[in-house]
Amino acid sequence: MCGIFGYCNYLVERDRRFIVDTLLNGLARLEYRGYDSAGMSVDGDGDHDMAIYKEVGKVAALRSLIDSQSINFKKTFVSHCGMAHTRWATHGEPSPINSHPQRSDTNNEFTLIHNGIITNFKEIKAFLLTKNFVFETDTDTEVVAKLTKYLYDLQKDITFTDLVRAVVKKIEGGFSFIFKSIHYPDELVATRRGSPLLVGVKTEQKLKIDFIDVEFSGGETASSNDLFRSSPETGFDEIAGNPTVSSQLNRSASRAFLSEDGLPQPIEYFIASDASAIVEHTKRVLYLEDDDIAHIGNGELHIHRLRRENDSSPISRTIETLEIELAEIMKGSFDHFMQKEIYEQPESVVNTMRGRVNFEDHKITLGGLRGFLPTIRRARRIIFIACGTSYHSCLATRAIFEELTEIPTQMELASDFLDRLAPVFRDDVCVFVSQSGETADTILAMRYCLKRSALGVGITNTVGSTISRETHCGVHINAGAEVGVASTKAYTSQYIALVMMALQLSEDHVSTIERRNEIIDGLYHLPGNIKEVLDTAPALQQLSKETLSNEKSLLIMGRGYQNATCLEGALKIKEISYMHSEGILAGELKHGPLALVDENMPVIMIMTQDSIYPKAQSALCQVASRKGQPIIICNTGDENFVHEYKTISVPQTTDCLQGIINIIPLQLLAYYLALLKGQDVDFPRNLAKSVTVE
Repeated sequence: MCGIFGYCNYLVERDRRFIVDTLLNGLARLEYRGYDSAGMSVDGDGDHDMAIYKEVGKVAALRSLIDSQSINFKKTFVSHCGMAHTRWATHGEPSPINSHPQRSDTNNEFTLIHNGIITNFKEIKAFLLTKNFVFETDTDTEVVAKLTKYLYDLQKDITFTDLVRAVVKKIEGGFSFIFKSIHYPDELVATRRGSPLLVGVKTEQKLKIDFIDVEFSGGETASSNDLFRSSPETGFDEIAGNPTVSSQLNRSASRAFLSEDGLPQPIEYFIASDASAIVEHTKRVLYLEDDDIAHIGNGELHIHRLRRENDSSPISRTIETLEIELAEIMKGSFDHFMQKEIYEQPESVVNTMRGRVNFEDHKITLGGLRGFLPTIRRARRIIFIACGTSYHSCLATRAIFEELTEIPTQMELASDFLDRLAPVFRDDVCVFVSQSGETADTILAMRYCLKRSALGVGITNTVGSTISRETHCGVHINAGAEVGVASTKAYTSQYIALVMMALQLSEDHVSTIERRNEIIDGLYHLPGNIKEVLDTAPALQQLSKETLSNEKSLLIMGRGYQNATCLEGALKIKEISYMHSEGILAGELKHGPLALVDENMPVIMIMTQDSIYPKAQSALCQVASRKGQPIIICNTGDENFVHEYKTISVPQTTDCLQGIINIIPLQLLAYYLALLKGQDVDFPRNLAKSVTVE
């Protein structure tokens, strides 16, 4: 949720039009994250002038606002720092005044953009009100901007980095920030805690090294409980007014950004909450860790950090190379990202298996788990922890995990798991599944489990994400960039990654050899099976129009492996068409949900052939006897339904993989229903792609 993008050019001459377009295009790359307003801050025409532009709605509305202003777009800057933001409202309704950047005062002395939530903003605001600060918004972010000015006024010879450090020590919650100030021209400071942030570096010359040293302070971070420990002189925390505890830095002068003759070289920096906004400019990036403070000034990047007790953070930050390609985040010939990603699934499932499945020898090799397989096999239990679609992928594979590994397997929604403070033990294996690797609830659950010495396994689609960095081991699903808010190809790739994990864990079980071989053979045919379903898209579009487009509710029923398919299909329909839909475990039909069934209630029943096919037929009889007219998802060649019901035919595969094929028509139905209802398929209301707040 929300998007951050910052751009700095040093000794690289750029005009204002280029700078503004770079910031706007960066925001456009982040639109999929979900937002309701946008804004940016750039230098004005004067020496100490800062211009802020904010607008409710899409990035296109902000672009129109800026183009309508009387701005000298031809003015050039040899060095300049600007920042932009897309806001997803948490405190205060969507409005220009509540949009970011937020400012410290009417002179725009300090401006900042913020992802996350400040949990103690009310206490800070109450204090600042006693200091005669006037607030103009309902946001928690404005409090931080005014706190920054308050601390600066106490000690004006402070460095920008030390000022931000003093501010961050006073705030609680999850955040990523970029700070900009007229007092520190051509400088930006970025910091994060619990919300992703990365820095891209672009130079004409190759960087001399592949890492940046972290510069630690000599003092410890003040406890957040000491926030309002007052001194007679300031009425505030003594450290706030005298941040000298952080002045003794253990510096190691990095020559990474110097030219061959030792002088600063022309360089550009890009700061973003997601790599998709950076990849078109550079593939050289470094990921900030929690409590890092990155300072950009005079063409150099320095990363500062307070040395905390038991701080296990690395003493350097590696400059990595992004694998993502710009083409992956472009729609190409498709009308929507969701449509593109549905049709990419024959390739994305191959990419998930590429180099990991030996179909001839029936062997699975997940390199990210290799060193931990004995530990996982000795586990007391495996706990899957995830949210939303990722949770459904875990649910879809739980049965095969239990069957193959014979290890008790537990499912947990991350938010509920945290609410209960569920017991976790050192011989548990906790598997955290998240497409972005930045899902806030899942990250908090991960840290809760790691503190209790459980083994953490990450299943993500994003290299360098928080979950991929902080877990002990894991699997990247390699589905490629997924932009549409409604997850499609990430679901099927997560599904396959988890099945492969179960197969590898059970390779020492002689009794499961035949079963494993059957599943691996099913994986081999999976891309072709998915293509076969995608070829039926016109018929599904017609079915959506004739049968479901005018309905207000929909029930999707199945059991066994298809329970997860029902839940995921219903979620897709809810997400983008806003049609009420409910996934129902068919075995529970007679315990309540059957009361909803009549001749007017549309029902989809998943009745593909597996061991519980007779039980699914029993559920069909119950629906039919209540005058229900269900649409049946059945296997190609199954003649039991074609004469009485509308059917959707799908290829048959082994039972534990059938859900991957069965979800495809439901994804397509959701897409076509959203189109028929005139909804924005890629950006459904109230939702975001990366849920980085609790």
